[in-house]
Amino acid sequence: MKANVNLFWILTVFFALSTITYVVWSLLDPNHLAVEWAGTFALALSTILSAFLAFYLGRVHAAQGGELPEDRLDANIDDGDPEMGFFSPWSWWPIMLAGSAALLFLGLAVGFWICFIAVGVGVISLVGWVYEYYRGLFAR
Repeated sequence: MKANVNLFWILTVFFALSTITYVVWSLLDPNHLAVEWAGTFALALSTILSAFLAFYLGRVHAAQGGELPEDRLDANIDDGDPEMGFFSPWSWWPIMLAGSAALLFLGLAVGFWICFIAVGVGVISLVGWVYEYYRGLFAR
């Protein structure tokens, strides 16, 4: 996390210097002789955003009280790889559930009657996904 904090502070300085350069360059342009406000505000707000992110990440790093695995040079890949849970690699139910969600949004956009079909397919897909280990080859 410390590397991210330093990166965002460097990015803040870069955007600040870019903003100053942009303002000076627009003032030196002989055709306009005025500040170009859209680009100036965009670069200034980018500076503020990166400063906010650097400050926030610095506070989080200070509050957590320890180093993250990616901050240590002697860390292994497994140190930063938490157990996320068990997922079925052969299951087709998530694809069916995603298809029913897509059909639901299609029904909202095209015709509301399609939503009834999507909800039915979605309920069947959700029940099938939840209870897939209670029947068939992989029943427990």
